[in-house]
Amino acid sequence: MSRKKVLIQSVSLLAIATFCSAVLFAQVQKPTPATNKTTAALTPEKAIALGEQGHCNEAVSELKRAMTGQATVDVRKKAGIVGLRCSLSLNNRDYIFDFIRLLDKQFPQDPDVLYVLVHAFSDLSSRTAEDLGRTAPSSIPAHKLNAEALEMQGKWGEAEREYENMIAKEPNSPGLHFLLGRLLLSRPDADAHAAERAKQEFLKEIQIDPRNAGAHYVLGELARRDENWNEAIAQFSEAAKIDPHFAEAFFGWGFCLVNAQRYQEAIAPLRVAERLAPTNPSVHYSLATALVRTGQKEEAQKEFAIHRSLTAAAAPPNAAPTPTPNDQPQ
Repeated sequence: MSRKKVLIQSVSLLAIATFCSAVLFAQVQKPTPATNKTTAALTPEKAIALGEQGHCNEAVSELKRAMTGQATVDVRKKAGIVGLRCSLSLNNRDYIFDFIRLLDKQFPQDPDVLYVLVHAFSDLSSRTAEDLGRTAPSSIPAHKLNAEALEMQGKWGEAEREYENMIAKEPNSPGLHFLLGRLLLSRPDADAHAAERAKQEFLKEIQIDPRNAGAHYVLGELARRDENWNEAIAQFSEAAKIDPHFAEAFFGWGFCLVNAQRYQEAIAPLRVAERLAPTNPSVHYSLATALVRTGQKEEAQKEFAIHRSLTAAAAPPNAAPTPTPNDQPQ
């Protein structure tokens, strides 16, 4: 089988719901003979009826117009759903994105709309993957997609070889060493040397792309596991500087500073982590520890209280109680 066919076949797993969406969005009947009425005279209700009968070419523009007009909420919702289905059946991506945007804006929490959008995005993902497989089957992006599909199938060895072949072909292409390192850490059958091999791939990645925050973060995690606090601090702080919205990097940075007993330095990154991830109880506990160790006991007790509240909310019934303030570090 040609690589092109293998690629198109494998990438379809990235949108496995496509088979379901094909049924969902193709539930339009075969067109019956067209009516003599022009689309300009269509009411929203008639446009919906035409779309449901499969007359998508005649109906789709009026369905879009219905969503931006004065129709009732129920009519606009129905017009949007039918319009999206019609757009997908016509493979008109301009209309597809228009209906997705309108539905998302007008019905952001409607479960029926969210369900339809899930399938629409899945269908678009599959179609775009097929486009890539048809037009550039030998490109690095196509090989990346193929490797990701192999990972999803649990074919770890084949995926690893795919990444290695890409690196052999283009060793300085940004992102490839990161993807290989991630695979080495992710595979369930990893051997004892996987972590070290992955580390070397992440180090190569930041040599090629020093601003890869993900690579710095994973290097920080690997150092944290080894309790190499200084190395972990350096990597986490670099990831946080590159991406100021990377909550996990700020938390890792502060957590390692606490473990290195650099309590005053830990407060600033932990405050940022608290702002970015306010529902993470571990952030509050680490921040409370840093505060109490620097003599800010009143602020520390507030953080311990938040930690207890969040932990209790997430705990299963009959779980042991969280520590009281008197149990905390002094």
